[in-house]
Amino acid sequence: MPELPEVETTVKGLNAKVCNRTFVSVWSDWSKLVKKPKDFKDFEREIKNKKIKKIWRRAKNIIFDLSGGYSLLIHQKMTGHMLVGKWVMQDGQWKPEKDGPLNDPYNRFLHLVFYFDNKEMMALSDARKFAKVELWKTNELLNSKEFINLGPEPLEESFTFEEFKKVLLGSPPSDPKGAPLRRGKVKQVLMVPQIIAGIGNIYASEILWQAKVHPEKSVAKLNTKELKLIYQAIKNVLGKAVKLEGDSFSDYRKPDGNKGNFHAERKVYNREGQECKKCKVKIKRIKFGGRSTFFCPNCQK
Repeated sequence: MPELPEVETTVKGLNAKVCNRTFVSVWSDWSKLVKKPKDFKDFEREIKNKKIKKIWRRAKNIIFDLSGGYSLLIHQKMTGHMLVGKWVMQDGQWKPEKDGPLNDPYNRFLHLVFYFDNKEMMALSDARKFAKVELWKTNELLNSKEFINLGPEPLEESFTFEEFKKVLLGSPPSDPKGAPLRRGKVKQVLMVPQIIAGIGNIYASEILWQAKVHPEKSVAKLNTKELKLIYQAIKNVLGKAVKLEGDSFSDYRKPDGNKGNFHAERKVYNREGQECKKCKVKIKRIKFGGRSTFFCPNCQK
């Protein structure tokens, strides 16, 4: 969290609110969030007077294309989310100037605040302080190992069923130059950003429920019917989640401070002990790969 739908929603909100604005200054009480450059004073100096030309998403990364050939990358990690508004410092804490959604308790962990030329502010709220902020030269970012190795974007038209099979399963044995065949449980494989970009714990569980595939099933044992069902579920679940502006069952909030609306659509995630919405059998939770996984033991075989 946040995953592809939440990051996409954030990007749309930021484009509407801060695109074409110029950075005036930046404040932080936890400068370790800024990983590049490592010295926060250098970051403050280099981002000043940079204008935001475009904001876009790659996997779970928010990218601000800036003037002067620079790009600002923000990865919100587990509990981070971007907010736009106006705050004042009171008794050592940031307080929104006006009543409204920015007063949500999950929006109070401001550790990085950017000031713009129009007096607006953009803040990173991050309860656990795991987010990552980096200022790159754009050409270096786009050619970085981390970026080049990311998998395809699942909501792009270019992400066809054939492309899905190729990245999920790897190349067949007859292709000596291809990638090795994948090994591992399907839920874990779906969440690897170098295989498919942007799918995390929530949506992997939801995708596999819709596809009626058990999360522990080996990718090597998936048949063509199951592969097609998973592919269709990726498109359907992520597409609906973007339309509903993400899931806010935990920390995530939109840039205006409001919640997303996907929580009412969740079929299995965080519903342990509740009835499956298809068969009424109780949803189970298991743990593997260090993460909780939710599924219906009757629908998902």
